[in-house]
Amino acid sequence: MVGTFIIGLREGLEAALVVGILLAYVQKVGRPDVRARIWVGVAAAALLSLAVGALLTFGTYGLTFQAQELIGGTMSIIAVGFVTWMVFWMARTARHLKGQLESEVDKALTGSAWTLVLVGFLAVAREGIETALFLWSAVRSSGDGESPWLGAVLGLAAAVALGALIHRGIVRIDLAKFFQWTGGLLVVVAAGVLAYAVHDLQEARFLPGPFEPAPAGASSFASGLYGESAWLFRIPDVIDPSGLPAAILKGTIGFSPEMTVLEVLAWGVYLAVVMTLFLRVTRRRTPAAVSLSEGAS
Repeated sequence: MVGTFIIGLREGLEAALVVGILLAYVQKVGRPDVRARIWVGVAAAALLSLAVGALLTFGTYGLTFQAQELIGGTMSIIAVGFVTWMVFWMARTARHLKGQLESEVDKALTGSAWTLVLVGFLAVAREGIETALFLWSAVRSSGDGESPWLGAVLGLAAAVALGALIHRGIVRIDLAKFFQWTGGLLVVVAAGVLAYAVHDLQEARFLPGPFEPAPAGASSFASGLYGESAWLFRIPDVIDPSGLPAAILKGTIGFSPEMTVLEVLAWGVYLAVVMTLFLRVTRRRTPAAVSLSEGAS
């Protein structure tokens, strides 16, 4: 629930700030009459995001178990790729975001009515689709029933409320630090999703794992990735997999009481590499996000 709350809050606030910038700019240039067109585009993007989420949730029904796990693992890896790109994209382009959006609005105002609808749609659709994909993957990896969805809903609701308060000037927060901290937390959550994606692909027999014996003639190293030796640790007697501590650990840092060598390897390598790069980028570019907060308030 904590992990999906962070996803909903971070992604939702990004979308809210983008919409706020668009609405504030058309008001500034004396064209409040076109605000409805922006909202039409935003609504279309929200519906598309919901459709993507529904397709991911219900689209695999009727498939074999291995096919479901293969699709689930593949989509989770894609989700990790999207969220990783998004975190770095925001860190690098925040200083130019307000100007880019205003430039797009200027061009749209000289075109047809549908052009501004498209600006609103594209501004939110990227965030919405990324959110739907990553939330779906995070919920699958948490394995905690309805709680992850509740966390996502609460995060999105908080983002909408916070975005409205920032837009009205009632609340001012340091968005540079907000996106830096939530970006780091998302990297940790993404590492857990990647580890679970590896688990899915192992269950689908796409990657070597504990669910099948080693093939004949395999080297000693390869044989160690199959069967019982594929488990790095199994401690369900220490941490109950169905208990609250396990659910919290799995939903935040991706830890499970039973993890294979490949799962932990994927988790550790991703976290070490991506977090190091993220910290380097944010330390160099922290002041860049300030212009976004100024443009949204």
